[in-house]
Amino acid sequence: MRTTLKTRTLGRTGPTVSALGLGAMGMSDFYGPADREESIATLNAALAEGVTLVDTGDFYGSGHNEMLVGEVLHGRRRDDVVISVKFGALRDPQGNFTGVDLRPVAIRNFLAYSLKRLNTDHIDVYRPARMPPGTDVEEVIGTLADLVKAGYIRHIGLSEIGAKTLRRAAAVHPIVDLQIEYSLISRDIEPEILPTARELGVGVTAYGVLSRGLLSGHWSAERTITASDFRARSPRFQGANLEKNLGLVEALRTVAQRKSITVAQAAIAWVLSRGEDIIPLIGARTRERLGEALGATETTLTAPDLEELARAVPADAVAGARYPEHSLPDLDRERARP
Repeated sequence: MRTTLKTRTLGRTGPTVSALGLGAMGMSDFYGPADREESIATLNAALAEGVTLVDTGDFYGSGHNEMLVGEVLHGRRRDDVVISVKFGALRDPQGNFTGVDLRPVAIRNFLAYSLKRLNTDHIDVYRPARMPPGTDVEEVIGTLADLVKAGYIRHIGLSEIGAKTLRRAAAVHPIVDLQIEYSLISRDIEPEILPTARELGVGVTAYGVLSRGLLSGHWSAERTITASDFRARSPRFQGANLEKNLGLVEALRTVAQRKSITVAQAAIAWVLSRGEDIIPLIGARTRERLGEALGATETTLTAPDLEELARAVPADAVAGARYPEHSLPDLDRERARP
């Protein structure tokens, strides 16, 4: 068991958390069926290994994920775990997404249900999952600031937004972190979003560090994807795009083998190397994958290692968009592109 898992701080004003966080989404949704017993065992193992940041969302499995996390947290000392929750996405009984609701009355409603499902009296970091076009950012953050004052949430976070929206939000209330996709092959936050976050003292919780399994080293072109799996619709996992992207993975594998680490560990260690203000979220659904991911914290990438990785996986080499075309309008980060 690792008893020395390093810690980092979420921004200038946020809590101290483990250098790696656990994203629980895949235990309920988006990547095909998950094993309940293994999910609970993996969550327990992560906490035992010193992971203190657990990320969930009220729409992951339409509440199932929060109940799963709440079950694992039951009986534990509440302040030993930092719970991060995304809210705002709407779903119908079939699981289809039907929009985003960020009205003040809706935010308070979402929060009330999350507190019940998680069996807690407060949420450590509460964040809107998306900021659709026309969102009154100041009203949303003002509502969340009132909930901070009331003690229901400790900190405000954001997700998938661009630099301008981040500035607007931070002008209303301190933002502890921006949850956003960041990996060797998803690096578009580097020119503007990441510098803005650093200027404002906002930390980054990086999801998709393995690009939804693409950079895990365990994916193959022959793998069968179920209809309920997000990757069945992801451009990066389709046809010629997948073929090209798996070529990048093999280049990464060559570098990893010289370091005597796995492909996944190389990819996670790269994100860890980008700054003490960045906390990678690992989406491990099994204890085996959790153990592999945690091994990345024991890996040090030297300057020559980083140069070799940059040559193996150039920043603009990935084929295909991060999300299907119909999903892009709800991503403030994407709308902010020049």
